[in-house]
Amino acid sequence: MDNLHKRDYRPDAPAPLDGVRVLDLSRLVAGNALTHVLADYGAEVIKVERPGHGDDLRNWRVEGISIHWKVYARNKKSITLNPRSAAGRELLLRLVEGAQVLVENFLPGTLEKWNLGPDVLASRNPALIMVRISGWGQDGPDRDQPGFGSLVEARTGFAAMNGFPDRPPVLPPLALADMVTGMYGGMATLVALRQCEVNGGKGQVIDLPLFDPMLAILGPQAAEYQLTGQSASRSGSRSTTTAPRNTYRCKDGRYVALSASMQSMAERLFKTMGREDLIDDPRFKTNADRVRNNDILDPIVGEFMARHEQVDLLNIFQAAGVTVGPVHDTAGMLEDEMVREREVMLRFPDEEMGELPMHNVAAHLSETPGQIRRPAPSLGQHNGEIYGALGLSPEDIAALKKEDVI
Repeated sequence: MDNLHKRDYRPDAPAPLDGVRVLDLSRLVAGNALTHVLADYGAEVIKVERPGHGDDLRNWRVEGISIHWKVYARNKKSITLNPRSAAGRELLLRLVEGAQVLVENFLPGTLEKWNLGPDVLASRNPALIMVRISGWGQDGPDRDQPGFGSLVEARTGFAAMNGFPDRPPVLPPLALADMVTGMYGGMATLVALRQCEVNGGKGQVIDLPLFDPMLAILGPQAAEYQLTGQSASRSGSRSTTTAPRNTYRCKDGRYVALSASMQSMAERLFKTMGREDLIDDPRFKTNADRVRNNDILDPIVGEFMARHEQVDLLNIFQAAGVTVGPVHDTAGMLEDEMVREREVMLRFPDEEMGELPMHNVAAHLSETPGQIRRPAPSLGQHNGEIYGALGLSPEDIAALKKEDVI
């Protein structure tokens, strides 16, 4: 593995979250996105999975391979446990005693039904941080309703503003609400851990609905509605606040993306196009003018783009310092020189695929960088290690497995 990328690979090097143990009882994307970030920076993340079944993310297969699991479960450990059983419940409580964080995304009230609610968990470990992921929150009128990311993306208003005005609202082609929630949740977990350090070791509960973080990334949409009385409309790849901004088809059928969101950049664009006259044209003189007259301006820019092949456009605009870039598909992204040189994507040995490409740790800390230390675990791979540390013998573990406790 260490021969596949240039950055110093030190699987046993100190990490910023060394000593933090996370029990991850969640399933699918949001919880795994949250704990995958913590694991990248050294937290010991233990996936607590259903015996014989595992995390449902394992069933998201492409060509029969669980690639989502391979990516989001990297650096983690796996044990099997049925917390519904009396023996499983007690095992979980024993694990809680040595953990700093517990993450779950059951329907609100489920842990309480199993007698594993926050009060019970805190009685065994007052410093525990409990992250409770749900669709709509731990309280409120919809707390008992299942809330998948697609419903959240629709209900927050995102889908209504995504796509083109002459077509239906568009849901994102990836688990956007889940991943955004995972990022917000990771930050909230670190905040809670810090508070625990400075507040005498007192833990707390983090109520983490998918709805709230997804709404947060939409920014000032509600304020804009109050000012204008208009909901955000679908504008394709154009922007309703700056112009010109779009994707444009080149002479060779490829595309480039342009964002001229500053006055100086718009003027530089016009000069590079050989259209200095547009700078003082009253229809395009200011950003507000350009937004108002974008139906006229955008075709002018598009016509210039269509006369050139993509590589020529990129060279022209790069030389002029204009913010234009290529629209890549996955193949193009993997061949991008910046991606290769900065090792944004890495490739690791994999038994099923031969070689597994996956994103690197996204934020680069100079002194305590995150690392990919181990591949995603098989189901129950670490039962012996984790339960053995609790004092269970191999015979004990075998008996619990036979009884479907683990």
